[in-house]
Amino acid sequence: MMILRAAITAVLFFFGTTLWAEDVTLTSRDGSVEVSGNLLGYDGEFFRVDTEFGILTLDGSGVICTGPGCPNLTAYVAEFTLSGAPSMGAVLIPSLLESFAARNGFALRRVTQSDERFLYELSERATGKVSARIGFRLNSSDEGFADLIAEEADIALSLREVTAQEAAIARTGDLGDLTAPGRSRILALDALVPLTALSNPIKQIDMADLAAIFAGELTTWDDLGGAQEPIVLHLRDENSGLSQTFQNKVLAEYGKAGVAADITRHATNESLVDAVARDPFAIGMGSFSDIGNTVSLAVTGPCGFVTAATTTTIKTEDYPLTAPLFVYLPPRRLPRIAREFLHYIGSPAAQPVIRRAGFVDQFPAAIPFENQGARFANAIDRAGGEIDLSELQRLVRTLSGHSRLTVTYRFEGGSTELDAQSRSNVALLAEALERGVFDDRTLVFVGFSDGEGPASINRRISRTRARAVRDAVRAAAHTVDPARLTLRTEAFGEAMPMACDEVEWGRGVNRRVEVWLK
Repeated sequence: MMILRAAITAVLFFFGTTLWAEDVTLTSRDGSVEVSGNLLGYDGEFFRVDTEFGILTLDGSGVICTGPGCPNLTAYVAEFTLSGAPSMGAVLIPSLLESFAARNGFALRRVTQSDERFLYELSERATGKVSARIGFRLNSSDEGFADLIAEEADIALSLREVTAQEAAIARTGDLGDLTAPGRSRILALDALVPLTALSNPIKQIDMADLAAIFAGELTTWDDLGGAQEPIVLHLRDENSGLSQTFQNKVLAEYGKAGVAADITRHATNESLVDAVARDPFAIGMGSFSDIGNTVSLAVTGPCGFVTAATTTTIKTEDYPLTAPLFVYLPPRRLPRIAREFLHYIGSPAAQPVIRRAGFVDQFPAAIPFENQGARFANAIDRAGGEIDLSELQRLVRTLSGHSRLTVTYRFEGGSTELDAQSRSNVALLAEALERGVFDDRTLVFVGFSDGEGPASINRRISRTRARAVRDAVRAAAHTVDPARLTLRTEAFGEAMPMACDEVEWGRGVNRRVEVWLK
């Protein structure tokens, strides 16, 4: 029997809606070819069938289904489940669903099963027909990945990237490589922030001190110039993506194996924030999106650079504890309505919804040249012996009259690979180019480096990175007419540091490619 060439569109994709395996026969519309087997799934467009040829995916429009397992095509309801971080699933995703429903003519109904489990029904306003049921399981980033790997959820919500162990487990099953391109998306941005009560006089904290405090090595506020009172520690539970990110980005950075024994753990951000707000001698690690009635401390390094978490510094990753919010996807086709929703959450229309929900959106914003005096002052103040006045003057002349976009590109530690937020920024900027946002404008990709090594080599490295990012954006913008805009590169090496080169996280902040608009 010949393979259905027109109907079989893939053999490696699976479906979000799983049915009891039942016998079906799929026959091509001209009757010349048929395939029989157990129906494993139907997503409203495609059948997934276990046949003598293996598991095949067939386009429903090209075949006629007969047998006891055939679904009712007119009564099809898309079903998919999201599992993971409560901070994403409790407010942000529902807000985006409400907006998506309103824009697409759906009525939205919430069915609550418990505080942690609920579902939304999307139905057509004109007919009342239910089009989709979307289940939510609010647990943790760990549990979101576990549910995805166990095929108990279709989308994982996570405050961190997948771990090497989780990725290895996924590869042993049917999930394939969770680190591959297209398997994750950044929904929005957040950041880890040190929090204190309003009455606490401390307004900034050195990152090394922050690590030492939570490791139990600094125990009183007078170690930081405050009162002679014990420091009371608060942190989310161990399974929280926030805690795990703090472990990786702060504690591990300074060689701390774990946290102090007397730390108070919290199941929710709200509980942590309330506890810190009530205690003038408390400090907690919380989220920029949920600081409540507390104060977030700016972070510093050994050279005196001070960086506060703001919408701008989080978008640009100039703040070192930026934390993207991830959705991880299966290797199978999700139902059409799920794919449309995922497309919507990355669109310009969704970005105001993300901001209203308290998170930082990814839409590129422009920072005028005249608003960046502090950065240029730092460039002059921190210029090394190899950066002379002529190079600083070249920097100012080159960028004068331009605006810096909040889209910035940084790299994985010890690697030339872009980090997760930067990979997302490639797609974002490419999409903006395709929509004509920057038609008849000039975009300058400007490379910078850390200060380690000779300045001439650093300038060459930063130029190579600037060209690589420009080329990646150009390649991703498939439909752009090159005549509509100009893409240039410049490189200044170590001429404008954003953080301290004395520490690795500072060098990581300094190794970047900025985008300037004229």
